Amino acid sequence: MLIGEVARRSGVSARMLRHYESLGLLRPSGRTGSGYREYSGEDIRRIFHVESLRSLGLSLREIGRALDDPGFTPSALVDDLIGQTRERIAAETELLTRLRRIDAAEPAGWEDVLQVVATLQALGSKSAAARQRAALSSAGEVPVPVEALVEAVLREEDPSVAGALRWALARSGGGGTALLAEGLGSPVAAVRERAVQSLAEMPDGAATAQLRDALAHPDAVVRGQAALALGTRGAAEAVPILLDMIVAGRNDTDAADALSVLAGDGAAADRIATGLTGRLADETTRAPARVRLTQALADIPGSTASRALEELSQDGDRAVALTATYLLRLRDAR
Repeated sequence: MLIGEVARRSGVSARMLRHYESLGLLRPSGRTGSGYREYSGEDIRRIFHVESLRSLGLSLREIGRALDDPGFTPSALVDDLIGQTRERIAAETELLTRLRRIDAAEPAGWEDVLQVVATLQALGSKSAAARQRAALSSAGEVPVPVEALVEAVLREEDPSVAGALRWALARSGGGGTALLAEGLGSPVAAVRERAVQSLAEMPDGAATAQLRDALAHPDAVVRGQAALALGTRGAAEAVPILLDMIVAGRNDTDAADALSVLAGDGAAADRIATGLTGRLADETTRAPARVRLTQALADIPGSTASRALEELSQDGDRAVALTATYLLRLRDAR
């Protein structure tokens, strides 16, 4: 079979067949009387072998080794190809993500494109100062896409930079709530905490809804941060978690402050005071927790809290009794 017929049937151009020959990958078995290359059935099979190996990403040199070296084993080479392919996919995915984020910023011209690219690069900088500047500048004329801000805040370890990123997210006009909610499901505790802290600073109703859902989260830190944020928003369903925090001694001062905010009207104050006294009466509540619960009654207005403190002033635990007595005096002074 002559080279033109081989090219037509195999889909490999005559030029490429000659290139294979020049590299020693393929040698026609014969020549016609006129000197034209003539390919045998075995030559055709080798062409298909070469093309098959090329489709796997092997270089022509590697293909020559694979076909001609009897001692060549494919396992190591295939492992290398898998690694190279993964790296290539990761690089292409990163590029696609960057392009989508540039498109989401709706740049009006190339200056805007360059500004977005520079900000995205700065958000990934090793310099905390550069990352912070990028966060603070993200609310400019060409804002950074919310996806990039969420990704940055979830990985940020520097408290100052994280604060700037949360500020930028809160000013972004929404859109990052769902992405932050995904962060609550991260297997990394620090990422979950950053996600709930960011949701706590977002003022929209969607963030409040996510915080309500987070009250049932298996991570106590997430539940606590959500309860503190909801407490400042007047959400009464945060009360049980806030009481848990006081008993556990985890951000108990902040939890008590949140309860005092929630106790804004008489009915709410009575419910909260009843909840505190219920935990005080629980036999499983340890002595230090009982003191913290007593202290939390200090800023709960109303007669229910006052009566509870009067009873606690006679408590068998001296620390509780002294604390209650002191708080009663402060209430009388006010």
